[in-house]
Amino acid sequence: MQATMGSLQTIQNMMSSQFDLKLEDLAPDATLESLGLDSLSVIEFMFNLEDELKIKLPEERVEIKTIRDVANLVDKIVAGQKGGVQ
Repeated sequence: MQATMGSLQTIQNMMSSQFDLKLEDLAPDATLESLGLDSLSVIEFMFNLEDELKIKLPEERVEIKTIRDVANLVDKIVAGQKGGVQ
């Protein structure tokens, strides 16, 4: 499944402002580790992402290594929530 430009761009913009990173450094395949983000920073970012996008991330741990992984996870959740709304 390919990340949509919308979620990818939103994630890149949020990362840029939250971690004071340059947008040009936030390529979809950039690893979070290469951007200097430790696991605590990533968890904090994911909570901010939940608030910003009004989504609920899964409780189970999902392996996230790149910005594209984050976008794909968000897209999957958004698609699931749209399909599962009562």
